[in-house]
Amino acid sequence: MLYFSPGSAHAPLQAPKPWIDRFKGRYDQGWDKLREESFARQKALGVIPPDAELTPRPPEIPAWDSLSADERKVAARLMEVYAGMLAHTDYQVGRVIEELRAQGELDNTIVVYIQGDNGASAEGGLTGTASDIAGLNGVPFPSAQILERLDHMGDRTTSPHYPAGFAWALDTPFQWTKQVASHFGGVRNGMVVSWPAGIKARGELRSQFAHVIDIAPTLYEAIGVTPPSEVAGARQQPIEGVSLASTFASAGAPEVRKTQYFEMFGNRALYKDGWVAATHPIRLPWTRPTQPFDANSFKWELYNVEKDFSQAHDLAAQEPARLKAMQAEFMVQARAHQVLPLDPRTLERTPQALRPSTLNGRTEFSYFPGPRLHDSAFPELKNRSWSMTASVEVGQAPAQGVMASQGGHSAGWVLAAFDGRPTFIYNFFALKGQTLRLRGEAPLTPGRHAVAVDFQYDGGGMGKGATLVLKVDGAEVARGRAEYTVPGWWPLEGVGVGRDVGTPVTEDYRVPFPFSGRVERLDVKVTPPAA
Repeated sequence: MLYFSPGSAHAPLQAPKPWIDRFKGRYDQGWDKLREESFARQKALGVIPPDAELTPRPPEIPAWDSLSADERKVAARLMEVYAGMLAHTDYQVGRVIEELRAQGELDNTIVVYIQGDNGASAEGGLTGTASDIAGLNGVPFPSAQILERLDHMGDRTTSPHYPAGFAWALDTPFQWTKQVASHFGGVRNGMVVSWPAGIKARGELRSQFAHVIDIAPTLYEAIGVTPPSEVAGARQQPIEGVSLASTFASAGAPEVRKTQYFEMFGNRALYKDGWVAATHPIRLPWTRPTQPFDANSFKWELYNVEKDFSQAHDLAAQEPARLKAMQAEFMVQARAHQVLPLDPRTLERTPQALRPSTLNGRTEFSYFPGPRLHDSAFPELKNRSWSMTASVEVGQAPAQGVMASQGGHSAGWVLAAFDGRPTFIYNFFALKGQTLRLRGEAPLTPGRHAVAVDFQYDGGGMGKGATLVLKVDGAEVARGRAEYTVPGWWPLEGVGVGRDVGTPVTEDYRVPFPFSGRVERLDVKVTPPAA
């Protein structure tokens, strides 16, 4: 059993430059034309029905021709980066397949190949971004800044993502994109199953409705394994999926999955017997909500996907009784599978409850040098005031290296010493002019010191500004302002004490950049979050 999950098609989009350059100019025609070309190919290949309709571009996504020349240049290059990453990964998958062939094992190997990111992701915003984590935080990245570093897009110093228009094009012929779990554009991916010794059919299509939870029971049946009801004394949850093995032999095999619910951020749907009831999105995937909204305020749509492959025709007005029954069935499924309560929030849902800063009202913590810490093992520092103190011992040589850090080149902070001078750097999504550096003038002398940072948050909402003060042994050595702060998520690179465990927060140093003296401990104190 090999589960190979390289993460391609998911941001950050990165690939060797020669692979990216293979697609130079390929997407200059833009997303409107790309969608038409893809639709025509899908029809020619027979992977969509002859009567399938191409759904129109939503008004919230601009026409390609309405973009400026620079915006089109940036968008096309970001799409080239995506294509280069996907092609590079597909090549690696091919190496695995060829090794199986060389070993004589390919015929008796079941290969399940699924490609996609829950429907293509629109989280790069309407113009694309050089920082996927900025997009997830709802922070736009100016095209002019991307243009300045266009040749670097996709290398180790960037974490780019293509614009929402290309996500919509990649979801041809469906509506919407990832995060919109109510429509096929937000959930449907391609899948290939190969098993030469067990499947006689070659190059055939199967159109029975299926869900990713059906993969495990399909493999169990094909291999002849009965899943255990108990493992090491622990009663196992029942497997919710159903086997699709019956479709291997016949394209006309009866559909085995009759019902399936979907939900994400309040966007929800129910598939049942060839019909889909779906909510229309209120918050778009490339935006942050400006005000709370009720999960019950979504408008519902209804599609007969047996006859309307791409969900092009909303039949809610013509079939109100059917829609009402399917809405009720969604709630039955939601209760049965722990979907409730429905919660349309995004950044505000950041799991504060997992942070140690919320455990029993505790606000003070101590950490020591060692392995990388996951972000959830560190106090939440966003949208509140905090202070941290690194207790260090400096040798005779000038102090050098990281005392503590979190995040990386796309966003984060680092407390370090450069040529003996204590320094704190706060990187706001690598946006020009938005990286704050506080540096003491006097180098740290040999001996023990307490190097501290006070982060005084403005308050009044998420991602607001802050005043930062750098201190050595209780005395202020530098002060500065951050006009904006990270509101929701750091890059998932973790926290390091005594060294940097991920990518560098800035280009001022190279990881791991360990502290040259000794970091004895890092003490962190946080204020409770605002309501």
